[in-house]
Amino acid sequence: MAEKTVIAIASDLSGFPLKRAVAEYLNGRSDIEVIDFGIESEDVPKPYFEQAPKVAEAVADGRAEKGVLICGTGQGMAIVANKHKGVYACVVDGIFSGERSKIINNANVITMGGWVTAPFLGVQIVEAWLSMDFAQKMEFKKDFLTNAFENVRKIEEKNFG
Repeated sequence: MAEKTVIAIASDLSGFPLKRAVAEYLNGRSDIEVIDFGIESEDVPKPYFEQAPKVAEAVADGRAEKGVLICGTGQGMAIVANKHKGVYACVVDGIFSGERSKIINNANVITMGGWVTAPFLGVQIVEAWLSMDFAQKMEFKKDFLTNAFENVRKIEEKNFG
């Protein structure tokens, strides 16, 4: 049996309905193990700046391979997640941007906005992102993309040590 991909997920109150739909989809896949950092209900809200580090740290320390963060716009979660070494978070709002975040930027975390993205579309975005590999569909640019990602890592090393 193939090893499961571990995905960490979290939201704030604004992203909760979308997170619930995405978590339900992920939990329904036999090839994925979900670490759900909440929120668990609208009655116990937590802000994006408390939720994003939970997923980012799980990805950074290897407890999870990938992460999904959801707030109102996805932007606050992306800002906070990208403050963690080894985390490459992209805001995505469509299937194309979800695919390209992996293909071009090798994103290991995607962020979405519950005010922007309907739950059914959020599930499709996650599905598209998970189905892609770095440089897939852009093999003609693989050397460029690999070099670009290595340069991003150099910047990261300079700034994070």
